[in-house]
Amino acid sequence: MPARRRVVDPGELRAAMAEVVSWLDGGDQPDRATLAAAVRASLRTLAQGAPGRSVEVRVPPFAAEQCVAGPTHTRGTPPNVVETDPRTWLELATGRLAWAEAVDTGRVIASGTRADDIAEYLPVV
Repeated sequence: MPARRRVVDPGELRAAMAEVVSWLDGGDQPDRATLAAAVRASLRTLAQGAPGRSVEVRVPPFAAEQCVAGPTHTRGTPPNVVETDPRTWLELATGRLAWAEAVDTGRVIASGTRADDIAEYLPVV
């Protein structure tokens, strides 16, 4: 039986995102713990809105989540992977960056036939 995912409270998400939003808008970069909390909360929010295990979204070094309904992946490297850096992920999560632009410019690496499916669930914040 797979582990149960912790549900993200909207207040927790707002609190996690509060400091990173000013950074995304040109302010100072938040500390590592704040950045990690925002990435994790926004990825869990994506997984809540797009339940499933067919696409794995990776934002190293902070988190990875499986999401999107479809064929379930359980072992090894998943066939559908999205990987990006924390800033790019947060820009996608907040709607400051469009999925197509992120992929076209190489800021997001999306592999597999289902990887682009997460675009319909963005932004999450």
